[in-house]
Amino acid sequence: MKFAHRPDSSRHTSIAWRPTLPPLPSRPAGFSRSPTLSSESHAGTPERPPTLHHARSRHRSHTPGNTPSRALGALAPSPISPQRATPRGLAHFNSAPAEAAEAILLDCCGSLRWARRVVAHRPYPDLEALLAACDEAGYDLTPADVHEALVRESSAGLHHDAPQAAHTALAAAHAAYESRFGHAFVICLDRYGPNEHLDQLLGGIRSRLSHEPDEERSVSAGELRALARSRVARSLAYRS
Repeated sequence: MKFAHRPDSSRHTSIAWRPTLPPLPSRPAGFSRSPTLSSESHAGTPERPPTLHHARSRHRSHTPGNTPSRALGALAPSPISPQRATPRGLAHFNSAPAEAAEAILLDCCGSLRWARRVVAHRPYPDLEALLAACDEAGYDLTPADVHEALVRESSAGLHHDAPQAAHTALAAAHAAYESRFGHAFVICLDRYGPNEHLDQLLGGIRSRLSHEPDEERSVSAGELRALARSRVARSLAYRS
């Protein structure tokens, strides 16, 4: 979601003393290892797409037809309230009262200013136009907006069927991350299958613990944009 400004993802060099962080737990046995995330995969300046307002994107859109349904379905808790998963779709979103439409979006990203900005530009001719508007507004998230959205997030978990050892290892990793940055760890796992989630979560936490707070806020903002896009697409698919 973008309207004007490119997020500041420049790295800040710090010479201040940093407390030694406890080592993260190793990956539990019994899982196949997949490539972990690196800081380079997140911390670069995001390429902001051309401004779109109720126009079809020239880029491929992650609509429900081409976004893997496993995206966050294997994670807990679900970002979509079950009582809102009704078969009404984009038409309902376009015609709903502003507060109801904002509530749908706040299930996808917890910034009220972001939700109101997207709602203000209704109606949208199709899902692709809505997702482009979500992207635009997301690129204009201020540090305060990012903080507000992160407060509403829970650190990504595993499917309840995952072994207890995996849940324990991930809980320890989340604790180290939340202790350092003071907010939940957010990451979009659309590109990965359920059997890769643990590696990606532990690897992502491990690499991002080395970030300075301002750098990590920028990375988290990018992950929030990706999560919002995925959640909006799936939310309206449930309603269509």
